[in-house]
Amino acid sequence: MRYRVTCLTPTLVGDGQKLAPIDYMVWRDHVNVLDQRRIFKLLAKGPRLDGYLAQLKKAEKLDFGSWGGFAQNFAGRRIPFEHTSSIPVWEKARAEHLFIPTFAASTSGPYLPATAIKGALRTGAVFDRWSEKTIHDLAERMSGAERAPRNPAAKLEDVPRAKRVGASDSGVGAYSAMKIYLLRVSTLVPRGPEKFELGWKSARGSSDPRHIDESTPLFAEMAVPGTAFEGAWNEDSPQDRSRLFQAANKYASGQLAKHKQYALWAGLPGLGAKAEALEQRLAEISSNPNACLLSLGWGGGVLSKISFLDTQNPDFRGILRESPIYQRAIQTGLPFPKTRRVIFEGGQPSSLPGWVGLEVA
Repeated sequence: MRYRVTCLTPTLVGDGQKLAPIDYMVWRDHVNVLDQRRIFKLLAKGPRLDGYLAQLKKAEKLDFGSWGGFAQNFAGRRIPFEHTSSIPVWEKARAEHLFIPTFAASTSGPYLPATAIKGALRTGAVFDRWSEKTIHDLAERMSGAERAPRNPAAKLEDVPRAKRVGASDSGVGAYSAMKIYLLRVSTLVPRGPEKFELGWKSARGSSDPRHIDESTPLFAEMAVPGTAFEGAWNEDSPQDRSRLFQAANKYASGQLAKHKQYALWAGLPGLGAKAEALEQRLAEISSNPNACLLSLGWGGGVLSKISFLDTQNPDFRGILRESPIYQRAIQTGLPFPKTRRVIFEGGQPSSLPGWVGLEVA
């Protein structure tokens, strides 16, 4: 059997690698990834190697005036920007914001790691088993303990491991399916009971939409919508897979409802329209036992990881309050999570990363 994953929004499933600002130059609307091995071999034949190494050591970005020829003649890859409006943003951004996470790749090209698929399916399976009673019992255990357990939900999370399905890493895809996307982190700014305004995260807090250029940009190499990855799929029982996919679709439906509400609060019509389009796609495949919708990879946010979507539940918020990571966010009383990584397409906020369709045949 084979699986096919089709990207419905720009998607990044990385392997931890990033392009540093000294690994590439922007030229002709592309990120030109330098082939440093070839450059070193060339410069070793003359007197310029020491100067190049000195600039690599101290520079935040390579000086195009001095080394721009390398972008023209010694680029191992040329990755186009999704839209030319991203380039002025890149030029104004600080160097620490110009590290570009890249798609997982072997020596032959980009591929989709099977762990991304299996992780998303397992999260959906856990979601299907969690209930308000589960959360209430867990909250009671944690509130009565002198020290919070390291993994209080371990027994519940272990159950989906028994699902008898498996997938291999996908075959190698094409680099031509990759583009550099601009993203920004949106946030909710309270303006009264159940009233919010849109803010964009910056180093100083948040910027209003009129000063969006002051917010912190993110850049990422992502597979464009329509990109497909295929690989081997094995299973012991079609019934197991059917239940797993039903749980994943139920989980996807809950996530999309949350994103639609967020888009309404924040005044992001493009985001809301994309969530509605994904809901329509979900409705089309919901009766198909061989297909499901998943949120996977980089940028999906907390909602794609937590397996419990009623984030206003008092017991759930009480559990998070015990965690130093989330304690401050919960104490604000704002909806959780109050941020999203938002993809800009054509210079406008348009969608969320990592939504894909999975089909097995």
